[in-house]
Amino acid sequence: MATNRDHRGARAVAGALALLALAFAPGCRSTERAGSAPPIVGQVDHLIYLVPDLDDAIDSMERTTGVRPVFGGQHPGRGSHNALLSIGDGVYLEILAPDPSQPEASAERFSGRTIQPRMVGWAARGDDLDELMREAESRGVSLQEVRSGGREKPDGTMLTWRTTAPLGGDEGGLIPFFIDWGDSAHPSMTSPTGVRLLALRAEHPEPERIRTALEALGIDLPVGPGPEPALIATLEGPAGIVELR
Repeated sequence: MATNRDHRGARAVAGALALLALAFAPGCRSTERAGSAPPIVGQVDHLIYLVPDLDDAIDSMERTTGVRPVFGGQHPGRGSHNALLSIGDGVYLEILAPDPSQPEASAERFSGRTIQPRMVGWAARGDDLDELMREAESRGVSLQEVRSGGREKPDGTMLTWRTTAPLGGDEGGLIPFFIDWGDSAHPSMTSPTGVRLLALRAEHPEPERIRTALEALGIDLPVGPGPEPALIATLEGPAGIVELR
């Protein structure tokens, strides 16, 4: 029987190892024409948008995009829960918020700080993470030990994944981590559709340094100057075009 991994075989070739083996021309700009998205869009697995209240954010995202995100599930012991929205083939938006049913874990993770809605990070497509680590090492980039994670979906089934990330940190959410979903159905396949990712870019006070770090990973994220680290996603839905940052 074919597995989800089998169905993603072609994408995997352009995924984990290609992220390190290929580099695309920088400076791509977003476009509204289907099929002409900048190369970075093809490298994205999912984007992470942190909000203070999940229910309010679901309502707000529906008004903004025209599509209502679906509740994803809880992260036991991590103090958070999420909602999901497909934003293209094999790409989704994760709306992440403190989980009031886990007050202690939530307080520890979010340090009791005031949360403003903002993009806080993203994941790049990966498949064979162990091979990815070896490829990265050969290019002088050290990645963290591969970690396994999972959560129970509302229907009771388990969603599992494996991740790794550069040891140097994410530079305010601009450097991605890599994720492999194994035989789990990719969340974009079970999330509401109708919105697509048009472009992804970043800003940083030291853009050249960030571009160098990204290029070492084969990541083609356009980075421009800005007063502070910022990840900016342009989405298009039935309600029009919206920018999240």
